[in-house]
Amino acid sequence: MGNNIKTVVLLAVLTAFIVWVGQILGGTTGMVIALILAAAMNFFSYWFSDKIVLRMYKAKEVSSNEVPLVYEIVKKLTVRAGLPMPKVFLIPEESPNAFATGRDPEHAVVAVTVGLVHLMNKEELEGVIAHELAHIKNRDILISSIAATLAGAVMMLANMARFAAFFGGRRSDDSNNGGGIIGLILMSVIAPVAAMIIQMAISRSREFLADSTGAGFAGNSKGLSEALAKLGSYSKNLPMTANPSTAHMFIVNPLSGKSLIYLFSTHPPLEERIQRLGGISPQKTSNGSMPDKGEEEAKAFWKNLS
Repeated sequence: MGNNIKTVVLLAVLTAFIVWVGQILGGTTGMVIALILAAAMNFFSYWFSDKIVLRMYKAKEVSSNEVPLVYEIVKKLTVRAGLPMPKVFLIPEESPNAFATGRDPEHAVVAVTVGLVHLMNKEELEGVIAHELAHIKNRDILISSIAATLAGAVMMLANMARFAAFFGGRRSDDSNNGGGIIGLILMSVIAPVAAMIIQMAISRSREFLADSTGAGFAGNSKGLSEALAKLGSYSKNLPMTANPSTAHMFIVNPLSGKSLIYLFSTHPPLEERIQRLGGISPQKTSNGSMPDKGEEEAKAFWKNLS
């Protein structure tokens, strides 16, 4: 419940922020136009994002005959979660990872990489798949679309304000409202960053909630916490070729080797996620990086597969 409350608070803050920024940068009319444009763009994304992202990663829909273990786990956990059976897709990637997509539970998809299927044991697979089903149950695609719409509107307002400052700034200079053109430009730069930070905080909150909900679906947190520890190691040793715009969808950041500071991360630190699940934090080497365990095993598997 704590993460749900946090999400509501963050969405409320983001909504209030866009109203405030809208009044400063674009006035009421500018704010409404930006909100409508952002909503239209994200409505398209919400409706068709599953097809776009699956095509992007060359994912293939698979049957129970092709990946019987994965299919069996998905079927068992969807019954526990009270969800319709989602489609199951396989991504031809050696790096272990997974994501869920779809505009609602009736049109949901669970996608796993080939590496995940071959490098995780059954309990760990259950933990990962339960986490993804939790995203579907918690309507996180809808929530992230709302957050993206609000943040997108702020960014559009900022672009409008910069355009106005460069081509119509004389009126601002002549007014005595303080700040003038310099204030307008500064605000147009700071506002999108602030909106993005709030949006990322919402994403991290939903990851924590999916971990907790998923552990409930699986019946324990052991599989998920152990899977997260292994994923942290493998994702560094076998980095995934991923589009940054889709990084937030995966169970662990596929761009972890190039990650930015925590404020701009779509995922909470793995150590914190594992700690909240009651697991043991991933072992680290003396220089603070993840150990290389599993690297040779994973590469050998992929070599034999090709």
